[in-house]
Amino acid sequence: MSKQSAASASPDAAEVDAAEVVACCAPLDGSPLTPRQAVELAPMFKALGDPVRLRLLSLIAASGSEACVCDLTDAFDLSGPTISYHLKTLREAGLVDCERRGTWVYYWIRPDVLRGMGDLLGSVGTSA
Repeated sequence: MSKQSAASASPDAAEVDAAEVVACCAPLDGSPLTPRQAVELAPMFKALGDPVRLRLLSLIAASGSEACVCDLTDAFDLSGPTISYHLKTLREAGLVDCERRGTWVYYWIRPDVLRGMGDLLGSVGTSA
């Protein structure tokens, strides 16, 4: 078979008529994240990508309502400024909030934010 006849027998993918294309997968059952939602959630998940921050969040959550920074620093073999940096990252990501009371700072979980993240994670792969 000549090069010309071989080329005409198998058209380029760009030449395939759109009507001939068969979908490889079923259409989406749910709604994917909007670009805005992705921009809002990405810093939160990024903040939790560090083991120290994930553990700090867990310690704050385990405290029941709020945790003093003095209790959080004792749980790690890290300097106070390092713990403060990680807490600041969690705060800037919107996962925790805090309040200074005298010389100590108290942290608490923002349950509405974590609930939203949990709803998102819970919806992944649940459609059958």
